[in-house]
Amino acid sequence: MPTPMLTDYHVHLRPDEPGTEFGKFMTTANVDRFRAAAEEAGIAELGVSEHIHRFADALRIWDHPFWKENAVDDLGEYCAFVRGESDLRLGIEMDFVPGREDRIANVLEEHEWDYVIGSVHFLGHGALDWEEYDVWREGRSAEQIWKEYFATLAVAASSGLYDVMAHPDLVKHWGRDRPWPEGDLRRFYEPAVEAFVEAGVAVEISTAGLRKPVGEMYPSPAFIDMCVDAGLDFSLSSDAHVPIHVGHGFEVATALMNDLGIDRLCVFEGRKRRLEPVG
Repeated sequence: MPTPMLTDYHVHLRPDEPGTEFGKFMTTANVDRFRAAAEEAGIAELGVSEHIHRFADALRIWDHPFWKENAVDDLGEYCAFVRGESDLRLGIEMDFVPGREDRIANVLEEHEWDYVIGSVHFLGHGALDWEEYDVWREGRSAEQIWKEYFATLAVAASSGLYDVMAHPDLVKHWGRDRPWPEGDLRRFYEPAVEAFVEAGVAVEISTAGLRKPVGEMYPSPAFIDMCVDAGLDFSLSSDAHVPIHVGHGFEVATALMNDLGIDRLCVFEGRKRRLEPVG
């Protein structure tokens, strides 16, 4: 009988702030700190998925000013470190850029991942969770931005590039500090859920939102409930950038999963997934 387990695949070994260069954080000592935090949280499967925008290869995909500012590291060196100096699963958080699917695929195909996490952080050049490029400054309504976000998320899933769709209602990141749509939000979720089903991707339940201005998990319970009804599989992650956040809020997540009847989690290896009982 399979052993119940918890997973945390959406983990970054370094913070996003300036001064967090590759060499300071891609070390066995830092991996040990993350591994110790995972063991304390009862997490059996730990994976790392650094942001693509931290690597020079990202500029083969897109030349957004934020990427140009950050894309300095070597993707091959990252993969070699994780494979050779750690026992972590190897992943990448690959932003989806509409129209650049072939370029994304070319970068992904050059390395052997355990999983690829898909995310949508930008609508055009406007960012959903980065104030310097805030999409909300463009003067569009909440209805327009939310509709475009979930439509883009659906296209991302349909691309076939990804194994897991990360924080799938990231558009709510700022909570009520930004305009909020009226009415039942499920009208926005529906096209994304339909695309997830057709593409066969897993849905990330992320506790990161508990640490963000919105103050709740990604995605919302209503979104998760729609995914359950659609028969989708789930991944559990914290989106930690420091060891103390590994497994943060998992007691909240597992309680919600229990309430919604989710008793299996995705486990990944070599871009193949299987389901294991929730620990």
